[in-house]
Amino acid sequence: MKRSAKELEEPSSAPKYGRGTGVPNPIDVHVGGRIRMRRLLLGMNQETLANALGLTFQQVQKYEGGANRVSASRLSAMADILGVPISYFFGDLRPDDAEITPEDRQWREYLQRPETIEFIRLYYAIPDAKVRRQFLDMAKTVAESFEAKQ
Repeated sequence: MKRSAKELEEPSSAPKYGRGTGVPNPIDVHVGGRIRMRRLLLGMNQETLANALGLTFQQVQKYEGGANRVSASRLSAMADILGVPISYFFGDLRPDDAEITPEDRQWREYLQRPETIEFIRLYYAIPDAKVRRQFLDMAKTVAESFEAKQ
C-alpha cells in the first residue's frame, strides 16, 4: 500500500531539531555547555581535554556546542577527566525553558560566559579568605559607583 505525502509528513508537534535539521537538540546543547563550563572552571583548554579523550579539539568544540551528541561512554570518560559525577552534566536541566523569566535567562547566559567562569576560577585561586573578601568588597564598590551614575 502506497502512502500519501501527507501521511509521510512528521506530525506538526514533532521537534524541529535533530539529525538533518541543522538545529541541535536542546539537551545536547545543555550537556555541551556543562562540559565547557567545567573545563573552563578547571582552567583546561579544549586541546587538553581532547588529548585525554583521544580526540581532536574540533570534536570537543562540536560536543560543547551541542552539534554532536556525546555518547554515554564518552560522557563517562569526560566525567572522570573533569572530576565530576555524570549527573553534573544534567544539572539545572529544565524540561521547559519557557518557564524561565528573561532575567533568569540573562543571568544564566552571564554565568556561562568564558570570562565569568575564568573570574570565578581566579577568585577562588586566591588562597587568603580575607584577601578574597577585600577583592569582593572592591568589586561591589566599583559596581555600585557605576549603578549610581545611571
